Amino acid sequence: MTAVAPTTRARYYAQRFTWLAQGIALRGMLGLVEEQAQYPPELIQGVRERYRELMERDLQNAAEGYYPRELLFDMPSRRRLARFVADVPRSRKRRQTRAWRDLPPDVNTSSYPPYYQRTFHWQTDGWFSKHSASIYDVSVEVLFLGSADVMRRQAIPHLVRESRRRGDEPLRILDVACGTGRFLGQLARAMPDHRYTGLDLSAWYLQEAREQLDGVRHLSIVEHDAEHLPFIEASYDAMTCIYLFHELPPRARGQVLREMFRVLRPGGLCVLVDAIQLVDRPELEPILEAFHKSFHEPFFRNYIEEDLAARATEVGFQVETTETWHVSKIVVARKPSGPKE
Repeated sequence: MTAVAPTTRARYYAQRFTWLAQGIALRGMLGLVEEQAQYPPELIQGVRERYRELMERDLQNAAEGYYPRELLFDMPSRRRLARFVADVPRSRKRRQTRAWRDLPPDVNTSSYPPYYQRTFHWQTDGWFSKHSASIYDVSVEVLFLGSADVMRRQAIPHLVRESRRRGDEPLRILDVACGTGRFLGQLARAMPDHRYTGLDLSAWYLQEAREQLDGVRHLSIVEHDAEHLPFIEASYDAMTCIYLFHELPPRARGQVLREMFRVLRPGGLCVLVDAIQLVDRPELEPILEAFHKSFHEPFFRNYIEEDLAARATEVGFQVETTETWHVSKIVVARKPSGPKE
């Protein structure tokens, strides 16, 4: 097994511990420390062990060449962190007053699905402003104590192996609900010669994605909802969807999966990354329940009671593997091949 250089490991953990400390402090500013103090010690210890396992997997993936080692240190900028810190009092007030409809008055939200018209995570402006998009990536790093990018990156080895299996032919890859393009950018740095499409419903987040992905070759950005993908049947070789399903009501979850199945070619690969569910780790229920209550995730409780792998099977996918890393899960599924393949 390829080893990680001691200097790389030391630098990596120094950066992680910095983000961990920042996250704990900022979560305190949001008023979340008292909730965490109620968890049993054995639960806290288990979560810490899972956090460390995730970091070790990240280092090993880079050592084995699944993605460049530079990605290990690619974190949101300090400038974005300063913006987020300045915004914390507004988020805390919104949380205290349960102001989940506190959206920009100059934006007509009527054309968006009702479930979308809210301030998920109590973030300022919901998905409806450039400001929200500019601080989103740093906010989730604070929320997950420096592990958000690391959990997303665990999808990359599955796509790299799929690329190697297919040989020299570039894959057509669709990232559903790409947001600011954070995952798509890291994937493109690991697999630069493939064809990418990022789709999202927020024009403001896609504006951020265009700026962040400026150096990505062979890239298309599409503004559309995931329930009605604007692509013909079997038009992509692989697709990803990162942290969307827990923010959808049950009906929409099924519809998005059906659309992903339709657009994927027979034999194509689908990689889903989302929050861990009770079927995977029932002992994490107190933490998952606290997340649902603290960060305005109205569909999260229903989501964690389901099984994303079973949902994918219901629409026709063949699930190949299910993994859990820290507080996330990865479902790797394939659309069955047609009779000619």
